[in-house]
Amino acid sequence: MNISFFEVMPGEQESLMTQLPAGHIVSYFSEKLTPETLDKAMGAEIVSVFVNSEIRAPLIDRLPDLKLIATRSMGFDHIDVEHARSKGIHVVNVTTYAAHPVAEFTFALLLCVTRRIYHAYNQLREGTDYNIRNLGGFNLFGKTIGVAGTGRIGRNVVGIARGFGMKVVAFDAMPDAAFAAEQGFPYVSLEELVAQSDIISLHLPYTKETHHILDASLCAKMKKGVILVNTARGELIDTHALVAALQDGTIWGAGLDVLEEERAFKEERGAIAGNKEGIDYRLLTANHILIDMPNVIVTPHIAFETAEAMQEIERVTAKAITDYINGTEQKFL
Repeated sequence: MNISFFEVMPGEQESLMTQLPAGHIVSYFSEKLTPETLDKAMGAEIVSVFVNSEIRAPLIDRLPDLKLIATRSMGFDHIDVEHARSKGIHVVNVTTYAAHPVAEFTFALLLCVTRRIYHAYNQLREGTDYNIRNLGGFNLFGKTIGVAGTGRIGRNVVGIARGFGMKVVAFDAMPDAAFAAEQGFPYVSLEELVAQSDIISLHLPYTKETHHILDASLCAKMKKGVILVNTARGELIDTHALVAALQDGTIWGAGLDVLEEERAFKEERGAIAGNKEGIDYRLLTANHILIDMPNVIVTPHIAFETAEAMQEIERVTAKAITDYINGTEQKFL
């Protein structure tokens, strides 16, 4: 079979080469798959991408030999799965790699915000300034954390929170009563969660139903001075509502590993120079406002990025491709 990998990072090719079956044509490209790089995928029956390659209907239609799309990510909102299905193309993702690293990173962001670690570091580095009056934080012990989404990642967040001595409330469209009983927390509505929580942590999948699930009306129901952490998808939050809530003190601080329209934000310079259509420049401005806020920590979507997670991504992707080639039954999206 003809297999093309895009967005290949250093060391990834060497690892994948040892895990894929022999006797196939395999190509590796550092570029993302776009209409401009489509020629590199011509003739490919299997294409593997990461989250920066937007595999929409027009691009899929230009790959007549395509049979399988393997995204090396848990999220798959960058792929038009329904259109792929309509053309008999299977789509697989990686569901096992991020549970521990993303949950751990959630608390890394949370502690940076609550204890002002980044500001303390910069203050000391830039001016050897030991004035601590503006660096006060607060304990996590005894606080209530609202975990929105109790899949693999959310479950680990619950476990870590219990280790900090926190109280837990959770929201999920499909509550797991056994898990709740085991961990000793209640499931509540999203409105109840934001009203009760000192910290809100988002771990929901991004779908049409969860787009802007955290909007101005939900912010208005929040406990004053709440902290928000998002390591899921930026589009779960209405960015303009978030900026307003941070400015009026409803939200005391935020730790964000993801931003709304993140792909456009990454390509902002090119988008502005080329005046690309479909770019929401108000949203780009709002993202800049977030990054510049002293009570916000923003990181470039790195919660998953550990050596162990990358090895798991490569292993699961190689297995999915191998199983497809061998006709082994597996679950497609």
